[in-house]
Amino acid sequence: MAKTKQEKLDLKAEKLYYKTHKKKQHYTVKDIVFFILNYSFFGIFTLSCIFPFYYLFINTISSNSLVRAGSITFIPKGIHLQNYIAMLGAEEVMTAFGVSISRTIIGTALMVATSALAGYLMTQQDLWHRKFWYRFLVITMYFNAGLVPTYLNLLMLGLTENYLVYILPAIVQPYNIILVKTYIESIPSELEESAFIDGAGHMTIFRKIIWPLSKPILATIAIFGAVGHWNSFMDSIIYMSGTPELQTLQHRLYIYLNQTSSLGAVVSGGVSGSQAAGMMEGVLDSKVIKYTISMVTVIPILMVYPFMQRYFEKGIMLGAVKG
Repeated sequence: MAKTKQEKLDLKAEKLYYKTHKKKQHYTVKDIVFFILNYSFFGIFTLSCIFPFYYLFINTISSNSLVRAGSITFIPKGIHLQNYIAMLGAEEVMTAFGVSISRTIIGTALMVATSALAGYLMTQQDLWHRKFWYRFLVITMYFNAGLVPTYLNLLMLGLTENYLVYILPAIVQPYNIILVKTYIESIPSELEESAFIDGAGHMTIFRKIIWPLSKPILATIAIFGAVGHWNSFMDSIIYMSGTPELQTLQHRLYIYLNQTSSLGAVVSGGVSGSQAAGMMEGVLDSKVIKYTISMVTVIPILMVYPFMQRYFEKGIMLGAVKG
């Protein structure tokens, strides 16, 4: 519909008003200096965080002889992927990789489910002795039995040299439960009340209302759990010393970093024929293998984190509003 003459005049007057009243922001010399220092500092800080990963990566894909000579600094030279092929062919590395992947997926999934359900229950006023259970949960964050009693307890339970030692002790995480509880308390209580009026039970409300609305905080604790499981190696060192097939990738990396003399046999064992002969000079170098295995341990978690980032900031902020 065509605009009337009066409407056009009003539009021109409005544009003229905003044009004449729009204030230009003026920066003082102090402001400019602050911006320069601020952006410079955070730019350098960002580069200092990224560069170690970049340096590792370019050294794993560059000529092994140049890496051994220390000639690779900023630009990769003689690019190849033979180091990664050799790592994928090493049986011990792939077994450890499978253990780390499986414990990360299973452990994180169970931890998230348990934290979500426990956090929801802690928000229910009709929970029997709710305050006692909540305080009991918080106390466990400050007191623990210590390494030796914990080891003896797991030994008596038959969890040492057992894959379940990676999963069961990490299912209940008090800090994550508190985050979920706080987040759920920010959800309007009218949603639960209306569901109760319609005849829904606690599990139905949790499954159809609380769980879908809690995705940001669940994604946040999932990141915490996944990173913790993936990077953990002390439990593998303590509880899996006699079971190499159940050792994690980080434990295997720890062993390789301390026993570099055995790396050549491990890597070359997964490569055969002319391929092994062509890679013998570089792949068996301990520095190259350390770099390659380090990248293998870092790449999976770096690939997952960007997809969870959009949930992470929202979840951690909303879960920290109330206590």
